[in-house]
Amino acid sequence: MKAAELRDLPYGELTEKLAEAKEELFNLRFQLATNQLDNEARIPQVRRNVARIMTVMRQQEIEAFYAQEDGS
Repeated sequence: MKAAELRDLPYGELTEKLAEAKEELFNLRFQLATNQLDNEARIPQVRRNVARIMTVMRQQEIEAFYAQEDGS
């Protein structure tokens, strides 16, 4: 998923997507450890997705902080 698509999602949905991506990463690592993983290139892709989601979440947190600071 691209960062532009993620920026359109609300924070709650990002949290759900982050949990799903982390679970997928765990499963991929487990499959790698048990020699059941077919596509090893998927691990870096999922890691980047996790980082992308966390970055967008942090950007939204910062925006909310500054919006709250301006309003007070």
